[in-house]
Amino acid sequence: MNKTIVSGVILGLFLAGCATPPKDIAPSYVSTTLYENLTCSQLRAEAEGVSARAAAAYGKQDKNRSQDAAMTGVALVLFWPAALFMKGDGADAAEVARIKGEMQSIEQVNRIKKCDIVFAAM
Repeated sequence: MNKTIVSGVILGLFLAGCATPPKDIAPSYVSTTLYENLTCSQLRAEAEGVSARAAAAYGKQDKNRSQDAAMTGVALVLFWPAALFMKGDGADAAEVARIKGEMQSIEQVNRIKKCDIVFAAM
């Protein structure tokens, strides 16, 4: 029984260091003032640019998560020092949060200006 509890605690500690899936990262606050003076066509272009950056940032964060999951498996089964190479959340997660915040601000300005830009769910 105690061995099971200790194993569970160790597994929990390893998983806590894993990178967060992009869909679970909360957006950072980004002021709408950056976008309020843009025309609808400029706002659409900005949204497209942010969307392209989001795809790249999501890909990086997913890669970090996959690498951390693999490293967790290696650490638990073969070699515990491998856990030291887990990336966890860092600059890539912060980038995802910032981009999500930018997209929220653009969406808000889109609603206010009635630009009718349709956004896909992130």
